[in-house]
Amino acid sequence: MIEVKNLEKTFGTQKVLKGISTLFEAGQTSLVIGQSGSGKTVFLKSLLGIHTPENGTISFDGRIYSEMSKDEKQDLRTEMGMVFQGSALFDSMTVEENVGFPLKMFSNKTPKEIKERVDFVIERVNLIDAHHKMPSEISGGMQKRVAIARAIVNNPKYLFCDEPNSGLDPKTAIVIDNLIQEITKEYNITTVINTHDMNSVMEIGEKIIFLKNGLLEWEGSNKEIFKTDNEAVTDFVYSSELFKKVRRMYLEEDSESK
Repeated sequence: MIEVKNLEKTFGTQKVLKGISTLFEAGQTSLVIGQSGSGKTVFLKSLLGIHTPENGTISFDGRIYSEMSKDEKQDLRTEMGMVFQGSALFDSMTVEENVGFPLKMFSNKTPKEIKERVDFVIERVNLIDAHHKMPSEISGGMQKRVAIARAIVNNPKYLFCDEPNSGLDPKTAIVIDNLIQEITKEYNITTVINTHDMNSVMEIGEKIIFLKNGLLEWEGSNKEIFKTDNEAVTDFVYSSELFKKVRRMYLEEDSESK
């Protein structure tokens, strides 16, 4: 669980985060949405400890980040997994080497233990016969699977994903969404995803927070987002005619069931 209280972050004279408070539960896929410039990236980087907020607290299962020692913060980082927007794989390493990199860097496992763990997570993300291939030899969807395998290889408590579906076709994006949600529930991970993909919001948005101009404008589930009358949310989410139609259908079905 990650608890955020009154988070504020300023760059120069611009206040980017303006008192955000929210809670991310373990075993739940939480999505952060909002227009460019809304504060999503700064918020995610604050959770990761890359940015230091001027005010507010971030607690990881009751541990307040700003009160941790340097060693405690380092230990916390080993509990985090990260899936970057462009996968960020090492071009000169095979799939197996990419996935095993965090274990070699941040664990005391033997080569045999590393091999066993790497084999396990590669199988878990359904990568078949890809161990010895280079990133350039596999598809974008497979590269995302490698990135997810690398992110979970160290058994993280917290998983952060930045636009995990960027550059993927819709069908592959759904596969990646489902994989992230499955892993989140299977290992009871606290998962936070920055996304512009409204399909992801509708498919796996168990909790959604909508940021606007550095403020938490709205939060709820993918079911509740259909019912909201928050104009900023509806303008953002239902900007396309397809999602407007989906919302109308949902509201009509909901009305008929009452």
